[in-house]
Amino acid sequence: MTEYLLREDAYLREAEARVTAHTPEGGIVLDRTVFYPTGGGQPGDSGKLSWAGGRVLIATAVKAGRADVALVPAEPVPLPPVGAVVQQEIDWERRHRHMRVHTALHLLSVVIPLPVSGGAITSEKGRLDFDMPDAPEDREALEEAINALIERDLVVWDQWISEAELADNPALIKTMSVKPPTGGGEVRLVAIGKGANQVDLQPCGGTHVARTSEIGSVRIGKIEKKGRQNRRVNLHLDN
Repeated sequence: MTEYLLREDAYLREAEARVTAHTPEGGIVLDRTVFYPTGGGQPGDSGKLSWAGGRVLIATAVKAGRADVALVPAEPVPLPPVGAVVQQEIDWERRHRHMRVHTALHLLSVVIPLPVSGGAITSEKGRLDFDMPDAPEDREALEEAINALIERDLVVWDQWISEAELADNPALIKTMSVKPPTGGGEVRLVAIGKGANQVDLQPCGGTHVARTSEIGSVRIGKIEKKGRQNRRVNLHLDN
């Protein structure tokens, strides 16, 4: 079972680890990782691994089985042997932009309080698909509202609840298509703001910035019709 170091510290850029296995597809499984594996609309991290006598660029990270993470080399190269100690390092600039976009999308779900039917994240922009038959009338008002939340410099933090508690509070789940990962007994919740200043709380396994001000200003892009009951809202980082 791969230990997710990034859950304790999303700002951890590198760490030592040991190779525990190779997947049939040529992935590298470590005992602990700072790489986020593709999931929940967020891309897997890229970066590099180095060890005594070798180095490999990592194109992405994916889930392997139920509990492991496999790092996918960018090209076919000799892999570090099982048991080898490696130094792993993520492409921090790319990851940090994913974190900014991901937190901004949580705020988008605050200013558009409707069920979410899908979403995706890149290093430049993100989008959410809402169960919304008609497009918002005032896009500028949405943009002002989300930037106002960002400027409030709200703390972003997480907590864990039991699967039974989540089942008793189904309103916490905003996404219709992506269900929170279950089966481990606990579910991670990501909150934005604390106490009277809390504006959002929802299950999420992704990486986020520590405070909303770190997102920077954003703009609402194209709003697309994706079916009779569906509108796709695109959101862009300004820098």
